[in-house]
Amino acid sequence: MIRTGDKVDYEGAIYALQEQAGLSVHPGGRTALSLLGKAHYLEMAPTKVVLFGAAGEKLPSWFKSHEWGVKLDYHKTAFLPPEVGMKDVSLGGYSIKVSGAARALMECLYLVPKKQDLLECYELMEGLNNLRPEHVQKLLEQCKSVKVKRLFLYLAGKSGHAWFSHLNLKAVDLGSGKRSIVKNGVYDSTYRITIPKELANKGQEI
Repeated sequence: MIRTGDKVDYEGAIYALQEQAGLSVHPGGRTALSLLGKAHYLEMAPTKVVLFGAAGEKLPSWFKSHEWGVKLDYHKTAFLPPEVGMKDVSLGGYSIKVSGAARALMECLYLVPKKQDLLECYELMEGLNNLRPEHVQKLLEQCKSVKVKRLFLYLAGKSGHAWFSHLNLKAVDLGSGKRSIVKNGVYDSTYRITIPKELANKGQEI
């Protein structure tokens, strides 16, 4: 219900979906990182909002048909459990659940390469120097996407974060075989992924 004269933005609608409809729909990916203040540049007025929900969760028709002033990019996935790696964000008078920083970056990597640039993911990863290794470990162990896990570990190692050395990689299932993220890229033998040349050369510039 909306009182006459009240203006409700998409965050208020997310609150209704979470608290009243019991859905796990939440801001994720770049949108979550922006809400957490961890995007490498902050948009004053975002034009697109990235939302994630559990497999099978549909957005209600009232939510999809309303004009929120932003483009909604909704993804139904099962690559991470709905309840793992979430964080409450206060928006003045109410709070909503959004992806925590580590989960949000994994969601970004889930969208690579069609809907998310991998080089931007690296820039976002560089800013995540204070993640808690036990939280990252739990996400990695429960993540069902081999692509996401390999890319996450590659970017974390390349960024040189201290928390990376505290991860138990033997407990993370990285699958078998190779994964080609881009064509005509550079092959990384450690994680068996083919990545853009520009990313492979990052940090090697003179």
